[in-house]
Amino acid sequence: MDTGATDSEAMATDVLVVGAGPTGLTLAIDLARRGVDALVVERADRLFPGSRGKGLQPRTREVFDDLGVLDAIHAAGGPYPAGMIWQDGRRVGEHQMFDPAETSVDSPYGEPWMVPQWRTQEILFARLEELWGSPVFERSRELGGGRVAFGREVVGLAQDDDGVTVEFASGAPVRARYAVAADGGRSTVRRALGIRMTGETVDPNPMLVADARITGLDRDNWHVFPPRGDADGFLAICPLAGTEEFQVTARFPQGTDIDLSLDGIRKVVAARSHLSPDDVTEVRWASDFRPRAALADRFRAGRVFLAGDAAHVHSPAGGQGLNTSVQDAYNLGWKLGAVLRGGAPESLLDTYEEERLPNAADMLGLTTRVHRGEVRRGAATRQLGLGYRGRSLSMETRAGLPEATLHAGDRAPDGTLGGVRLFDAFRGPHWTLLTVGTDETALPPLPASVRTVRIPSCEAYGTGVFLVRPDGYVGWAGETAEGLTEYTTRVGVA
Repeated sequence: MDTGATDSEAMATDVLVVGAGPTGLTLAIDLARRGVDALVVERADRLFPGSRGKGLQPRTREVFDDLGVLDAIHAAGGPYPAGMIWQDGRRVGEHQMFDPAETSVDSPYGEPWMVPQWRTQEILFARLEELWGSPVFERSRELGGGRVAFGREVVGLAQDDDGVTVEFASGAPVRARYAVAADGGRSTVRRALGIRMTGETVDPNPMLVADARITGLDRDNWHVFPPRGDADGFLAICPLAGTEEFQVTARFPQGTDIDLSLDGIRKVVAARSHLSPDDVTEVRWASDFRPRAALADRFRAGRVFLAGDAAHVHSPAGGQGLNTSVQDAYNLGWKLGAVLRGGAPESLLDTYEEERLPNAADMLGLTTRVHRGEVRRGAATRQLGLGYRGRSLSMETRAGLPEATLHAGDRAPDGTLGGVRLFDAFRGPHWTLLTVGTDETALPPLPASVRTVRIPSCEAYGTGVFLVRPDGYVGWAGETAEGLTEYTTRVGVA
């Protein structure tokens, strides 16, 4: 992309996002809809081509609903198929990969949704292009401002009190008020900041994951081939919803040098299943990895933030890595927007690490337990129960609430009453003041960034006054609106 700047002239932007994966693209979308000028830079020359993160949890589906991409996500994917266990070329029984869940009025998306990561990224990229084409960014486009710049490898970073300057292997440097490292588990930006990652090897045995075209298997099942002996690991072949491909996953003995070629993958499939080598007709993408869990010691250093795999690395078991990364971006986006465009205090950005680091640590523990077979993929993996109770942005003014009652800091549930769907009311970059089952009329004057919704009742909320954050969590809750103005002033709702 032509930035319009010379090699010695730094291009200026509000936020520089390093990495065009699901994390970086989600963040850029959220910033764009708030009118924040953001440039995404990506070291590779294209979007990631593989399926590595193929499962979108219910909470992520809710986020994508808000960001305007859920219809495309649903059209591109499908539900997970039931697992089918094979032995000696025979089907010997089904295996449910996930504990069953049902949709409800307050949680409309009950199950994970399968979409290959490469397709998710294409959808997010298209949404960013759509937002960037709006009149809001006309001046930025004239100045060579950004969407996504490929082939931009970060080689240096410096920051001062006013911003961050990032140098690249080629092309002009970029000057930004803030920068976000979304450049993966081997993050160049994280290393430049000197932030350590603490973790462990979840499984010393190397793993193969590949996207392949395969004949001789139906697409109605996730085909599982248990080990035949001590020398072999398992093989799983999962049809990738919305495509003609399968994801091949195989575990190998420690120290194995995995052959990622078409012939190498054919040999593995033939050796561990009833399929012949020629049944694998094409390999679109392949990678090997050692499952590990690691967490950055900090998620912020000055004007630079860590998000996604740059901040936490998961085992793929349980489908939490991509989803936790999307939650990072969704948490950070509205806060950067509030500081840069809404006049919120800069201290609001301190709450990103306060909220997301403990949350990521919890999800790392969960994915490790799922990988080791200690827990099933159940309610916790759907991420609907995650929240920020007790954090500085969560103000609960009601006393003596039962644990199961909705508290400040919890995810704001959906609901429909009198033709009003709450998720429709929440959708967008605004705050929402929700009054439920109360005749409260003494509401304080509120800025235009707060939308007021009154409903007579909703079981998920009980009764009271609730201020819902732009990312769909209850920020403030009370029996009346007393004290609400103090909260909105403190957090910079404007």
